[in-house]
Amino acid sequence: MHPQKGEKTLPRIDEKLLPIFEDVLRRNAGETEFHQAVEEVLESLGLVVAKHPQYMDNALIERICEPERQIIFRVPWVDDKGQTHINRGFRVQFNSALGPYKGGLRFHPSVNVGIIKFLGFEQTFKNALTGLPIGGGKGGSDFNPRDRSDGEIMRFCQSFMTELYRHLGEYTDVPAGDIGVGAREIGYLFGQYKRLTNRYEAGVLTGKGLIYGGSRARTEATGYGAVYFVDQMLKTRGESLEGKRAVVSGSGNVAIFAIEKIKEFGGKAVACSDSSGYIVDDEGIDLDLLKEIKLVRRERISEYARLKGAGAYFVEQGVVWDVPCEVALPSATQNELNGNDAATLIRNGVVAVGEGANMPCTPEAVRLFQNANILFGPAKAANAGGVATSALEMQQNASRDSWTFEETEARLAAIMRRIHDSCAETAEEYGAPGNYVLGANITGFVRVAEAMEAMGVI
Repeated sequence: MHPQKGEKTLPRIDEKLLPIFEDVLRRNAGETEFHQAVEEVLESLGLVVAKHPQYMDNALIERICEPERQIIFRVPWVDDKGQTHINRGFRVQFNSALGPYKGGLRFHPSVNVGIIKFLGFEQTFKNALTGLPIGGGKGGSDFNPRDRSDGEIMRFCQSFMTELYRHLGEYTDVPAGDIGVGAREIGYLFGQYKRLTNRYEAGVLTGKGLIYGGSRARTEATGYGAVYFVDQMLKTRGESLEGKRAVVSGSGNVAIFAIEKIKEFGGKAVACSDSSGYIVDDEGIDLDLLKEIKLVRRERISEYARLKGAGAYFVEQGVVWDVPCEVALPSATQNELNGNDAATLIRNGVVAVGEGANMPCTPEAVRLFQNANILFGPAKAANAGGVATSALEMQQNASRDSWTFEETEARLAAIMRRIHDSCAETAEEYGAPGNYVLGANITGFVRVAEAMEAMGVI
């Protein structure tokens, strides 16, 4: 999805950094999501290079904008009818200055190299914000798992890993799941990696099942983390989630567990969505029913309204942001919330927005929220709970240990508070209190840049 008609797309980048952005546009033609991600970071860096001009030396910023390695490969597989299909696989190993590449795999028809590069670029700064020793990467395929049998998905995953495995390792590159890649897919991928390498290298993939090295709270972590971040933002204004009405887009793991944590914090999530439309339940989403429909049956969200009956309804192909709320958590996909949606949310009284997905708000939407003094948590910060818990899974694998759910969640909560505080402090330092976009971009950039400076021109 691209910015809507009328949305501003001209960069607001310091003149010293404009040549870098122009070079990114020239070298990565047609990769609009990647351009958008780079532009957002560069818009924040004018203040940094004015205060620390050494970051302009040795093409440091240019190197940060260029992936260390881009891998594209063919993925042949055979369906249940014996027909052969060909998909394309990707892995972009963006930056390893802080640790091994870390980032999810996405299986979706929309996947292309530009989307994977945008995700890998974002992941680099997100991972830096966690304070954990992980670099940034991303991967995936244009394979569509919808309506495919378990056998077809297994054969696809085995073919995908047959090429990818040679580029992975617990000290090299550690993928996880993303859209279209859950515990089932991670299991098939890990099984093939083990088969090919003859090693039980549990730390090479995260998001694994508990029985073979997974971490408790990993499934819940991204959704929980986004709510922790929003709660911290609200506290800066003496508010909380208690009694607040929330809308969450999507209905996968991120959305479901964000809804769960909102309820624990005393809020009430009343709407969620999938690609077919959205449901509204003014009594509050019934979590048990939602989990049954989306995680067990893998059915469309409309089934929720049909089974719940009175008090719930389904809007086909509607925009979930039309539902009035005080807290909004876009948790589906990139650029799902545009300027018109932001204006609607503002008119309807939204006070806080936290990005549960990767870059779900268009630039115009972000600017509208900021201009209206809405608390806005960008994905780099608000969405970091998942990868933080993946790093905790790596830690458990390395020590041959397994933590309780409560212990893991406590560490997640502490990490999200640290991320919030570091973003808030950085924004204050650079004269933009409350601007979490600027705070997240600068904090992440400085951590990566300092590591790269220390290692020389490589």
